[in-house]
Amino acid sequence: MPMVNDPFTLKPRLRSPDFQLLFAAPIDREAQRNDLIFEFMATANDLRRGMAINYNGDITVVLDMQHRTPGNLRAFVQATLRSIRTGKSSDVRFSSTERIEPVPMITKKMEFSYKDGADYVFTDAETYETVTLAAELVGDAKNYLVENASMTVTFVEEKAVSIELPSSVVLTVSDAPEGIRGDSSNNVQKPVTLETGITVQVPLFIKTGEKIKVDTRTGKYMERA
Repeated sequence: MPMVNDPFTLKPRLRSPDFQLLFAAPIDREAQRNDLIFEFMATANDLRRGMAINYNGDITVVLDMQHRTPGNLRAFVQATLRSIRTGKSSDVRFSSTERIEPVPMITKKMEFSYKDGADYVFTDAETYETVTLAAELVGDAKNYLVENASMTVTFVEEKAVSIELPSSVVLTVSDAPEGIRGDSSNNVQKPVTLETGITVQVPLFIKTGEKIKVDTRTGKYMERA
């Protein structure tokens, strides 16, 4: 008995144009994802010191950057980029709206171990693996590095590219002149030299050998430690 006209037949019918279109033109999810990534891609205005970007096919780290608007000219961003592959630095000018391609980074908690010539060596406290950073990547953070000091090291493609200090560190005063006798003002300060070689202003009562807390963001004395 033929069943083609049986209203209860469960045989699928592919005569609907909409149904056929659904199978004929599958959605390209990967293309949609790429379109979204492109749409929300960062511009040069989003550049920040320490971030990594793909510049002309080379993975680079932003060592420094400045936003500039010269007179009636268009705004631009002047950046210093360091190639992870070659280690060389170059100055690059971007238009403020020029698209950039940020590169994913990972971070690890590590400890400063020692200085090797002009470079700085850090150790993973769990695995005891070491990484070496050039002086230009460490930057002013060198003023607060003492043995076993804990900090965050950033990696790009498994290579250390920058460090982030805690908001404050404890350092020992290596040289402190005597306070001026007869001056009892609470806001009077004096310069002292710390174990890393930097000089900070501290209250008159601070003496050589004492430990003090220093704000790594401002370089200023906070309190006795």
